[in-house]
Amino acid sequence: MYLLIKIASSAAIIGIVTELARRFPVYGGLISALPLISILSIIWLSVQGESTKTISEFTGGVLAGLPATIAMLLIIFMSLKHSVHLSVAILFGILGWGFFLTIQKYFSELFFS
Repeated sequence: MYLLIKIASSAAIIGIVTELARRFPVYGGLISALPLISILSIIWLSVQGESTKTISEFTGGVLAGLPATIAMLLIIFMSLKHSVHLSVAILFGILGWGFFLTIQKYFSELFFS
């Protein structure tokens, strides 16, 4: 039952945000930048009885992923500004995201291990 509620609520949020973005791109972008998925995930983890430790570890993982996500969005933004086709811009962004995560992991192990 939880799974269906999670799917329906996530789909509704995505639908609302994309409709808003279609009409008001800047506001849609601002709302999309909110950590809605993270907040929903934290709420669902809590509702399903996960420990505070698990939720804290999840939140740490989200924080660890932020730099790579910012890099990905920056790559997509810059690609689109230079008239790169959307699918190619997204591909560049995903490749940049993976590269950034790899570099981030390397430096993390180098300095924190």
